Amino acid sequence: MRLGRLGRRGPEIPDEVSSTLGERAADVLSVVRDARTTAYLVATKTHVYAVRDGSVELDRPWHMVDTGSWDDETAHLTVNWVDKAPATVWELGDPGTFPQVLRERVQATVVLSDEVELGPKRRARVVVRKDLANGALMGQTILGRGVRSTDPGVREETRAALDRLREQVGLD
Repeated sequence: MRLGRLGRRGPEIPDEVSSTLGERAADVLSVVRDARTTAYLVATKTHVYAVRDGSVELDRPWHMVDTGSWDDETAHLTVNWVDKAPATVWELGDPGTFPQVLRERVQATVVLSDEVELGPKRRARVVVRKDLANGALMGQTILGRGVRSTDPGVREETRAALDRLREQVGLD
Protein backbone atom coordinates (compact mmCIF):
# COMPACT_ATOMS: atom_id res chain seq x y z
CA MET A 1 0.00 0.00 0.00
CA ARG A 2 1.41 3.42 -0.87
CA LEU A 3 1.08 6.57 1.19
CA GLY A 4 -0.45 9.67 -0.32
CA ARG A 5 0.84 13.21 0.16
CA LEU A 6 1.23 14.49 3.71
CA GLY A 7 1.18 10.93 5.03
CA ARG A 8 -2.43 10.22 4.05
CA ARG A 9 -3.10 6.76 2.80
CA GLY A 10 -3.91 6.51 -0.87
CA PRO A 11 -5.88 3.60 -2.29
CA GLU A 12 -4.42 0.15 -1.81
CA ILE A 13 -2.75 -0.72 -5.09
CA PRO A 14 -2.35 -4.43 -5.83
CA ASP A 15 1.15 -5.49 -6.89
CA GLU A 16 -0.19 -6.61 -10.29
CA VAL A 17 -1.49 -3.10 -10.96
CA SER A 18 1.71 -1.41 -9.79
CA SER A 19 3.96 -3.63 -11.85
CA THR A 20 1.76 -3.43 -14.95
CA LEU A 21 1.16 0.33 -14.90
CA GLY A 22 4.63 1.30 -13.70
CA GLU A 23 4.94 5.07 -13.22
CA ARG A 24 1.28 5.55 -14.13
CA ALA A 25 0.38 3.85 -10.83
CA ALA A 26 1.61 6.96 -8.96
CA ASP A 27 -1.58 8.77 -10.00
CA VAL A 28 -4.06 6.07 -8.90
CA LEU A 29 -7.19 7.45 -7.22
CA SER A 30 -9.27 4.27 -6.93
CA VAL A 31 -8.92 0.56 -7.67
CA VAL A 32 -11.71 -2.02 -7.74
CA ARG A 33 -12.09 -5.52 -9.16
CA ASP A 34 -14.57 -6.55 -11.85
CA ALA A 35 -16.29 -9.65 -10.46
CA ARG A 36 -16.92 -11.14 -13.92
CA THR A 37 -13.54 -10.69 -15.63
CA THR A 38 -11.37 -10.37 -12.48
CA ALA A 39 -9.70 -7.36 -14.08
CA TYR A 40 -8.62 -4.55 -11.80
CA LEU A 41 -10.32 -1.30 -12.77
CA VAL A 42 -8.00 1.58 -12.09
CA ALA A 43 -8.95 5.24 -12.00
CA THR A 44 -5.99 7.59 -12.25
CA LYS A 45 -5.95 11.36 -12.52
CA THR A 46 -5.89 11.16 -16.31
CA HIS A 47 -7.09 7.70 -17.43
CA VAL A 48 -9.21 4.68 -16.66
CA TYR A 49 -7.49 1.32 -17.04
CA ALA A 50 -8.44 -2.33 -16.83
CA VAL A 51 -5.52 -4.52 -15.81
CA ARG A 52 -5.62 -8.31 -15.87
CA ASP A 53 -2.96 -11.00 -15.89
CA GLY A 54 -0.15 -8.46 -16.12
CA SER A 55 -1.48 -6.61 -19.14
CA VAL A 56 -3.50 -3.47 -19.78
CA GLU A 57 -6.81 -4.45 -21.39
CA LEU A 58 -8.29 -0.96 -21.39
CA ASP A 59 -6.51 2.38 -21.48
CA ARG A 60 -8.82 5.33 -22.09
CA PRO A 61 -8.42 9.00 -21.16
CA TRP A 62 -11.29 10.46 -19.15
CA HIS A 63 -12.35 12.82 -21.95
CA MET A 64 -13.37 9.75 -23.98
CA VAL A 65 -16.04 8.78 -21.43
CA ASP A 66 -19.45 10.04 -22.52
CA THR A 67 -21.58 8.81 -19.62
CA GLY A 68 -21.46 6.37 -16.76
CA SER A 69 -24.30 4.86 -14.77
CA TRP A 70 -24.40 2.79 -11.60
CA ASP A 71 -27.12 0.20 -10.90
CA ASP A 72 -27.36 -0.67 -7.20
CA GLU A 73 -29.47 -3.77 -7.82
CA THR A 74 -27.08 -5.46 -10.23
CA ALA A 75 -23.87 -3.79 -8.99
CA HIS A 76 -23.15 -2.91 -12.62
CA LEU A 77 -21.25 0.17 -13.70
CA THR A 78 -21.88 0.96 -17.37
CA VAL A 79 -19.62 3.32 -19.27
CA ASN A 80 -20.54 4.75 -22.67
CA TRP A 81 -17.76 6.12 -24.84
CA VAL A 82 -17.69 9.30 -26.92
CA ASP A 83 -16.35 7.43 -29.96
CA LYS A 84 -19.34 5.04 -29.87
CA ALA A 85 -17.20 2.05 -28.95
CA PRO A 86 -19.43 -0.61 -27.38
CA ALA A 87 -20.47 0.25 -23.84
CA THR A 88 -18.32 -1.31 -21.14
CA VAL A 89 -20.15 -2.99 -18.25
CA TRP A 90 -18.33 -3.88 -15.06
CA GLU A 91 -19.74 -5.84 -12.14
CA LEU A 92 -18.43 -4.36 -8.91
CA GLY A 93 -19.25 -6.41 -5.85
CA ASP A 94 -17.73 -3.71 -3.65
CA PRO A 95 -17.60 -0.50 -5.73
CA GLY A 96 -15.77 1.50 -3.08
CA THR A 97 -15.07 5.00 -4.37
CA PHE A 98 -14.72 3.96 -8.01
CA PRO A 99 -18.12 5.19 -9.34
CA GLN A 100 -17.68 8.52 -7.55
CA VAL A 101 -14.13 8.96 -8.84
CA LEU A 102 -15.31 8.12 -12.36
CA ARG A 103 -17.99 10.78 -12.11
CA GLU A 104 -15.59 13.41 -10.75
CA ARG A 105 -12.91 12.70 -13.36
CA VAL A 106 -15.38 12.86 -16.26
CA GLN A 107 -16.85 16.12 -14.92
CA ALA A 108 -13.34 17.54 -14.60
CA THR A 109 -12.93 17.17 -18.37
CA VAL A 110 -16.04 19.18 -19.27
CA VAL A 111 -15.26 22.84 -19.88
CA LEU A 112 -18.47 23.88 -21.64
CA SER A 113 -21.39 22.03 -23.21
CA ASP A 114 -24.62 22.73 -25.03
CA GLU A 115 -27.52 20.71 -26.35
CA VAL A 116 -28.54 21.11 -29.98
CA GLU A 117 -32.20 20.59 -30.90
CA LEU A 118 -32.43 18.89 -34.29
CA GLY A 119 -36.19 18.38 -34.48
CA PRO A 120 -38.79 16.40 -32.55
CA LYS A 121 -37.00 14.01 -30.15
CA ARG A 122 -33.72 14.53 -32.02
CA ARG A 123 -30.79 16.02 -30.16
CA ALA A 124 -27.05 16.25 -30.08
CA ARG A 125 -24.58 17.55 -27.52
CA VAL A 126 -21.56 19.61 -28.30
CA VAL A 127 -18.85 19.76 -25.69
CA VAL A 128 -15.49 21.41 -25.18
CA ARG A 129 -13.43 19.06 -23.03
CA LYS A 130 -10.01 19.03 -21.50
CA ASP A 131 -7.44 16.28 -21.84
CA LEU A 132 -6.44 15.90 -18.19
CA ALA A 133 -2.99 14.59 -19.18
CA ASN A 134 -1.85 17.74 -21.00
CA GLY A 135 -4.57 20.38 -20.55
CA ALA A 136 -5.38 20.53 -24.26
CA LEU A 137 -8.94 21.57 -25.12
CA MET A 138 -10.94 19.80 -27.81
CA GLY A 139 -14.43 19.87 -29.26
CA GLN A 140 -16.70 16.84 -29.30
CA THR A 141 -20.07 16.22 -30.90
CA ILE A 142 -22.21 13.46 -29.43
CA LEU A 143 -25.24 12.57 -31.51
CA GLY A 144 -28.41 11.45 -29.76
CA ARG A 145 -30.17 8.18 -30.33
CA GLY A 146 -31.34 7.81 -33.91
CA VAL A 147 -29.42 10.84 -35.18
CA ARG A 148 -26.87 10.35 -37.94
CA SER A 149 -24.24 12.83 -39.04
CA THR A 150 -25.44 12.32 -42.61
CA ASP A 151 -28.99 13.45 -41.80
CA PRO A 152 -29.88 16.78 -43.46
CA GLY A 153 -28.63 19.77 -41.48
CA VAL A 154 -27.04 17.78 -38.64
CA ARG A 155 -23.42 18.55 -39.54
CA GLU A 156 -24.15 22.21 -40.14
CA GLU A 157 -26.13 22.73 -36.91
CA THR A 158 -23.72 20.83 -34.68
CA ARG A 159 -20.71 22.51 -36.30
CA ALA A 160 -22.22 25.97 -35.70
CA ALA A 161 -22.99 25.11 -32.05
CA LEU A 162 -19.52 23.71 -31.48
CA ASP A 163 -17.95 26.78 -33.13
CA ARG A 164 -19.87 28.99 -30.66
CA LEU A 165 -18.53 26.99 -27.71
CA ARG A 166 -15.00 26.99 -29.07
CA GLU A 167 -15.16 30.76 -29.47
CA GLN A 168 -16.33 31.17 -25.86
CA VAL A 169 -13.28 29.31 -24.55
CA GLY A 170 -10.82 30.97 -26.95
CA LEU A 171 -10.29 28.11 -29.40
CA ASP A 172 -10.09 28.84 -33.11
